Amino acid sequence: MQPDGVTPDLVFDRVSTAALEGVTKTMLNQIGAYRVCVLQGEMGSGKTTLVKAFGKALGVVDTMASPTFSLVNEYATKSGDRIYHFDLYRLKSANEVFDIGAEEYLYSGKYCFVEWPEKILTLLPEEYAEIRITVEDEHHRTIEFLLHGRKEEKRV
Repeated sequence: MQPDGVTPDLVFDRVSTAALEGVTKTMLNQIGAYRVCVLQGEMGSGKTTLVKAFGKALGVVDTMASPTFSLVNEYATKSGDRIYHFDLYRLKSANEVFDIGAEEYLYSGKYCFVEWPEKILTLLPEEYAEIRITVEDEHHRTIEFLLHGRKEEKRV
């Protein structure tokens, strides 16, 4: 992940829940071939809500819920594809991610959304998207979007 002070590729200010559909579509247009998205933000900042909005934009047909206790949830899309949602908050050791086969998910070419990614930084692929969520007030967030890796350097 980028150190603080790095300029994000996109910044969305004063984002409400109602605006998430447009924001996620804009980010998906920028993501391109990237498939791993890490989400940064304090507890209760809206990471899971944002992942649900991505799921809706990607055509998820299942009911989405936080995988806090299961570490990863898998969802089917209308096209028959799969997306994965990780919540690593309760992860006690990096070894637990090996137990659930996290590397297979992260390198599957499918969308993977990872909350609390700092616990598995060494497992992340070279190319990934980072989304930072900052609470402005009870109903609004600032969302910063950054691309990392070789594809980032190729973007114009």
